[in-house]
Amino acid sequence: MFESLTDKLGSALRNLRGVGQLSEANMADALKEVRTALLAADVHFKVAKDFVERVQAQCAGQEVLKGVAPGQQVVKIIHDELVRLLGEGETSLSAARPLKILMVGLHGSGKTTSTAKLGKLLKKRGYRPFVAACDIYRPAAIDQLEILAKQEELGFYADRASRDVPAIGTAALAASSAATADCIIFDTAGRLQIDADLIEEVKQLRARVQPDEVLLVVDGALGQEAVNVAKTFHEALTLTGLILTKLDGDARGGAALSIKSITGVPIKFIGTGEKTGDFDTFYPDRLASRILGMGDVVSLVEKAQENMDQKEAERMAEKMRKADFNLEDFLAQMQQVKKMGSMQSIIGMMPGMSGVDVGPDAEKQLGRTEAIIHSMTIQERRKPEVLNGSRRQRIANGAGVKIVEVNQLLKQFQQMQKMMKMMKGGGGKKMMRQMEMMQRQGKGGFPGM
Repeated sequence: MFESLTDKLGSALRNLRGVGQLSEANMADALKEVRTALLAADVHFKVAKDFVERVQAQCAGQEVLKGVAPGQQVVKIIHDELVRLLGEGETSLSAARPLKILMVGLHGSGKTTSTAKLGKLLKKRGYRPFVAACDIYRPAAIDQLEILAKQEELGFYADRASRDVPAIGTAALAASSAATADCIIFDTAGRLQIDADLIEEVKQLRARVQPDEVLLVVDGALGQEAVNVAKTFHEALTLTGLILTKLDGDARGGAALSIKSITGVPIKFIGTGEKTGDFDTFYPDRLASRILGMGDVVSLVEKAQENMDQKEAERMAEKMRKADFNLEDFLAQMQQVKKMGSMQSIIGMMPGMSGVDVGPDAEKQLGRTEAIIHSMTIQERRKPEVLNGSRRQRIANGAGVKIVEVNQLLKQFQQMQKMMKMMKGGGGKKMMRQMEMMQRQGKGGFPGM
């Protein structure tokens, strides 16, 4: 979502290279570009103005530290201000047990999916979640939540015959208590736009179930309209937090940068994809780092720890160290990585890679690679050197690809094996120099695989 903003901020800060001291004069043009970048990202004009003024006040007259470029100092200042803008510190949920959470928002914002995602996240944290279907208007809303609840093994309650939403909420509370659940999440109805009936119904449900948290689910693609929606819901219901969804899309991201500052309501969670696992606690410092192209190594490591088998990872590392890595190992490693999310989301967490677009065909290419390896026999995976022309044609037919794709995969794998042998033989420094040279020449940093 923030690629355009990241590129424009990077361009603005590059203009400060070679400056010996940060002053009001040499900061003027760069900060003008920063402000333009924020406005282009659909950040509220008042938020953009205040942000630039705070950065300018901190930058003006600062001595450039020895060995530190002025641009780097400005990046640090901008990073800190972004964290402040987004909301400092982790915004946790209430510690109440049972924990009652009311999900509200407009139609299409992703409330039902976010309800299941939040349930899955809380289950990982040791809760016994229960979800209640209180959307009696949208066709198939109840069925959707029931399917997701069954998929994630969450408790579920619905009353398809009733039209009394507060009564449904009360019955759901009783059902969750009987099931010994210690967390219940109410999925409510939305509208295409805010109206009196919507607000009144949610008010009545809130009065009946007395939630500990009232979370507004906001579509990150709404831009400034998301801020207006949040303000209206907050005035009517006193929100305790926000969930920003669809941050994996191509929206400009202004809502994320404006909504906390304008409403005063903290962002607690973000939705980063369509799968139930694409849902994270919101950390302002991590998002600020990603916006500035620094990546998000902490989240990347957390995802790896959560989705990868530690013993398997150690076994693979040992095989790579010994340069004893075959196609069967590569397939296992690729399947482990896929559990962490889409390739685009993983690349976005890597420092310096936030602007890299892996392209819409990246996931399809992974699928084709899997199919090719699956079409091989165990012997062929472990000893690719036995793959002659007829075997390669058989594999291509079995995977539904052209033989040139099989040849390309094997060629790339051979290149990777050579790199491993170089590392084993002490040629690691030479290889790193080659990769750095390729990076400086703009040829990318991922030769072969």
